[in-house]
Amino acid sequence: MEQTKRQKSLDIDGEKWVYDSSVDHKGKVPVRASTGAWKASLFIIAIEFSERFSYFGLATSLIIYLTKVIHQDLKTAVKSVNHWSGVTTMMPLLGGFLADAYLGQFSTVLASSIVYLLGLLLLTMSRLVPGLKPCYSGLCHETSKVHEVVFFIAIYLISIATGGHKPSLESFGANQFDDDHPEEKKKKMSFFNWWNSGLCCGLLLGVTVIVYIQDQVSWAAADIILTAVMASTVVIFCMGRPFYRYRKAMGSPLTPMLQVIVAAIAKRNVPYPSDPGQLYEVPESNKTRMRFLSHTDKLKFLDKAAIIDDKQNKEEEKQNNNPWRLATVTRVEEMKLILNMIPIWLTTLPFGICVAQTATFFIKQSTTMNRKILHNFIIPPASVYALAAIGTIISITFYDRLLVPFLRKVTGNERGLKILQRIGFGMVFSTITMVIAALIERKRLNIVEKNPHEGSISMSVLWLAPQFLIIGIGDGFTLVGLQEFFYDQVPDSMRSLGIALYLSVIGAANFLSSLLITLVDHITEKGGKSWFGKDLNSSRLDYFYWLLAVITTANLGVYVFVARQYSYKNVQRTTMAVADCYKGNGIEAMA
Repeated sequence: MEQTKRQKSLDIDGEKWVYDSSVDHKGKVPVRASTGAWKASLFIIAIEFSERFSYFGLATSLIIYLTKVIHQDLKTAVKSVNHWSGVTTMMPLLGGFLADAYLGQFSTVLASSIVYLLGLLLLTMSRLVPGLKPCYSGLCHETSKVHEVVFFIAIYLISIATGGHKPSLESFGANQFDDDHPEEKKKKMSFFNWWNSGLCCGLLLGVTVIVYIQDQVSWAAADIILTAVMASTVVIFCMGRPFYRYRKAMGSPLTPMLQVIVAAIAKRNVPYPSDPGQLYEVPESNKTRMRFLSHTDKLKFLDKAAIIDDKQNKEEEKQNNNPWRLATVTRVEEMKLILNMIPIWLTTLPFGICVAQTATFFIKQSTTMNRKILHNFIIPPASVYALAAIGTIISITFYDRLLVPFLRKVTGNERGLKILQRIGFGMVFSTITMVIAALIERKRLNIVEKNPHEGSISMSVLWLAPQFLIIGIGDGFTLVGLQEFFYDQVPDSMRSLGIALYLSVIGAANFLSSLLITLVDHITEKGGKSWFGKDLNSSRLDYFYWLLAVITTANLGVYVFVARQYSYKNVQRTTMAVADCYKGNGIEAMA
């Protein structure tokens, strides 16, 4: 009876206070009505908008800058872009680890934003300061080495900053919603969709307004705007400080995983108990709020880490609680989650390789085509990328507002589609994109063959619209799904690192794209003529696109098989001894 009364008291209290291990800016338990949810997330989405505005304003025109200003040939420029994109999307693994383990998400975002601003300032200086300009005076066919060095230092500073910014900011935004509160949990499912809508709006303006200024005014003017916008949104982000819910850094999230492996190896000869219920778990009276995971039968070898060895006194082993010798079921299941994610990560890489083509070969194609529309208006080459952003916005809006409500009624699943189903559905679009891209490139080359002098200038750049739109639609399903998957399925102490894992798919795919280009170039050159010439008209990108279509089709079958074997995180229960964790009339946060 008393237990029931206490539970009702906690339920009522839970509507006023947020008991999810977070604290407010004063270090106290957050008040639900005045912190978190959308009121906090809007400040966070604002700085994400600015970061994507800057990133895509630079990234989509990078191939143009490298070929026209720094005078790299096509193969070298594509590899340079892929390497920079790869580093930019792999660095979050380090940034996410530091945020979860030591710095905290808010501090990591703030520090990364300052480094980002330094990179933008240096980039601006490389185009304004006389001694740092590409050429000392007038036009030239060889770029100043000083400019080249400063330029690459600037863009790699932005890479380092993105490494801390991206995983920490997105997980910080998602952490503003309480998983144990029904209304906030539902809002959190929409957060990733609207997060990506804000991201795409920044992308859209970056590849239209900024790219137009780069093309028609100057690179320096565009850099000044990017620097000013980033500086202003950093101020806005700081203004939201009173509304945020913060999570304290919990130490290295990798240590508990290593402990599970060590304990399992140490007890490799210990027999399994007849009842899985005999495996060790922290009692519910533990004074720390935590989510317990249900035991699964997969990767049973790891279960040995949770076996209490009969050779020792059971009570003694529990009391000693040496994590290198005895792990809880929850820790074991968290290790299983990470291992089960590896096949999903690997089978999404071909999709990432297709995405890598949009910022390199797709944009380079647009430079050879007729970009004039509406009488005399000429579209900057990189602005064609805006079509991919439009496709993503359409896809996300359709999914969140129409498809999810319908599927909830049909399937009874609150997500509409399972996360892995959403990812797989989007991967189908990558294959379709490559097929269409191959057909359009073949048509462009036919025009070049008929009229080598004018080339494909008579072919409208809008022929590229289908491949950009369709890959954008696929992004709305697969990339958003990957964000949600890696954030939701990793252990609770690894949320920033989870977002970094999603980003590493794109990063690793960029490196794989460069490797694939090198291999194909080497093989086809031996066969007579390389598929990658000095320019597009002497290349056979249509063959390369067909190759990617075959790879993604074969990979989709493997992905479906792997996805069917995957077991989602199963939270058995959430416990917290509120009276033990919080005390005082103001309900002060536990130290």
